Amino acid sequence: MTGEALELLMHRDATVVERALHGYYEEDDDIRALLDAERYSLFAGGKRIRPMLTLEFCKMFGGDEAAALPFACAVEMIHTYSLIHDDLPCMDDDDMRRGKPTNHKVFGEAIALLAGDALLTGAFEAAATNRAAGAECSARAVAYLAG
Repeated sequence: MTGEALELLMHRDATVVERALHGYYEEDDDIRALLDAERYSLFAGGKRIRPMLTLEFCKMFGGDEAAALPFACAVEMIHTYSLIHDDLPCMDDDDMRRGKPTNHKVFGEAIALLAGDALLTGAFEAAATNRAAGAECSARAVAYLAG
């Protein structure tokens, strides 16, 4: 595969994952502050390498991309949670990520901590409720993600 073909594939997969992630994080006025903090980091940019690998490995082995998409989103949610927590003052205490202020600098440490926790929980929800993959496959995916 050429570099250009790989770049096109990565862009295509990132677009698919981005669209699907928005479906998990639609506006909800009841939890606006927490949802804003989750969305701030989840949609801050990035190449979406981890979900792209999830989708491409699925396709490589004859799987269905629609069934893999919730798992790809779960992987990205877990990655984003880890970045939020890694940036917290009790960890690396970073001020900037991807050229923007870190989550705790924008929303405060408490909301950033909760946003990371909510993304982690949301990842397990996305994997566990994946109707396209079926209950047994979803249960195995949750176990792998938890491991």
